[in-house]
Amino acid sequence: MDWDKLRIFHAVAEAGSFTRAGETLNLSQSAISRQISALEADLGVTLFRRHARGLVLTEQGELLHGTAKDVFQKLASTQAMLTDSNERPRGVLKVTTTVALGSIWLTPRVKAFMDLYPDIRLTLLLTDEEIDISMREADVAIRLSPPTQPDLVQRRLMTMHNHVYASPEYLAGRPMPQTLQDLVNHNLVIYGEDLRPPTAHVNWLMDSLRKEGITPANVLKVNNIYGIYRAVQSGIGVAALPDYTVRQISNLVRVLPELAGPSYDTYFVYPAELRASKRVTVFRDFLLAQINESAF
Repeated sequence: MDWDKLRIFHAVAEAGSFTRAGETLNLSQSAISRQISALEADLGVTLFRRHARGLVLTEQGELLHGTAKDVFQKLASTQAMLTDSNERPRGVLKVTTTVALGSIWLTPRVKAFMDLYPDIRLTLLLTDEEIDISMREADVAIRLSPPTQPDLVQRRLMTMHNHVYASPEYLAGRPMPQTLQDLVNHNLVIYGEDLRPPTAHVNWLMDSLRKEGITPANVLKVNNIYGIYRAVQSGIGVAALPDYTVRQISNLVRVLPELAGPSYDTYFVYPAELRASKRVTVFRDFLLAQINESAF
């Protein structure tokens, strides 16, 4: 099987069109089309079905794509390990974590890491959906629960604590709540139910109110912790938030300070094949130093 044709096939399968693959490979659409046709002729099978909206892999194409994807992922891992054999850490490092943790806590610290390691090209993938790092969709992850896959290495980073917060603007002219019952006359911002939440007990405040038979005056649902944080900042109402969201630059006020939500650990997670990676090691050590400075 011709390696150049396989490389072009992989690019087309990933892009879904000859045009987008051509932009990635710096080849013309006609050149790519000829290579794919030649590969199909060599194999004696049809790899793509053409239609107006693009290309769809056939059953044989799916089989070849799965194998090609594995090959290119292993090559990328090998390249990373060869790069890490240099004295100074260098290369691409893709990091994934939740939108809130990434936006509020991690992103402000990125400059310091980039200053320390200018040869590492950092990419942040912020999403509340779990990216599969075992398939190298990212190199490392900061997760709010331990991984269940056996081929992943984990290191506990820090413990997250949760309390109730509101903005000074919202509290102005309103009596400060002294008990859970007092929240009946307040607006509440809670995690919505449309998506899987980042932690199991994200709506612990609402659950506590329901157990007491308390129904707040108004409830806003937001299916993202960062969105809840911004809503509280804007003065919409009261919400349960992780302490890291308000610890550094926020002026939010803790409400019912004796009331605490469930705590949970966060983990630094990466594939076992990157155990010796200098990029991963220096990033992990950087995070641990930042956590110590933050006094979590």
